[in-house]
Amino acid sequence: MIKTAIITGATAGIGAATAELFASKGWNIIVTGRRKERLDALCQRLKDTYSVDITPLCFDVRSFDACKKALQNLGGVKIDLLVNNAGLAAGKDPIQDGSIEHWERMIDTNIKGLLYVTKLLAPQMIENKKGHIINVGSLAGKEVYANGNVYCATKHAVDALSRAMRIDLNPHTIKVTNIAPGLVETEFSIVRFDGDVDKADATYQGFEPLLAQDIADCIWFAASRPAHVTIGDMLILPTAQANSTTVKK
Repeated sequence: MIKTAIITGATAGIGAATAELFASKGWNIIVTGRRKERLDALCQRLKDTYSVDITPLCFDVRSFDACKKALQNLGGVKIDLLVNNAGLAAGKDPIQDGSIEHWERMIDTNIKGLLYVTKLLAPQMIENKKGHIINVGSLAGKEVYANGNVYCATKHAVDALSRAMRIDLNPHTIKVTNIAPGLVETEFSIVRFDGDVDKADATYQGFEPLLAQDIADCIWFAASRPAHVTIGDMLILPTAQANSTTVKK
């Protein structure tokens, strides 16, 4: 039986790489994102390459109404896997200089967006008595670093929610996995620094960072384990990185 995965935040980076990998493995894919042109381009490329069903859902996870409208009209499609990938960092300032807009954007996307999507899809998994939820967290959910304050707090929340969800959903045979990447070269830093490419590029200079495909591979590994195996938590670092502040350059 062909399985179906829904991947949030799939217009670039880890989400797009994960969608492609799962499509290559024969899964039907539902991808979500805010940028319609990118979402449509990804779907068209996957449809042209793989013989699976690819469905785009363009909405912003920060809005519960938008999530509800998109996810309650799946036409009876049963979701085997939810990858809560949508997330971002905005700004890198000491707490006293932080931007309220940045804070709200991170909290609304990284925490509330994950909660909204999970709340809407978990009942179907409970009804089916099976399913898997993979939350893409971060090394920043394991430790904190200077000027990372609110971003680290949101990813600590993802880590805690993953553990709590595993307890709540255990009676229903639903797996929950937390994936915690270190430095991955995607659009992450471009978004964090409000489009400042020079600052973003400097983040990854002098060492070999992880790539989106590396994290997609880890997500696939967790999702492809047999029914009796759950990968609860996975921390993935580039070899040059020991922790949030120690990077060999």
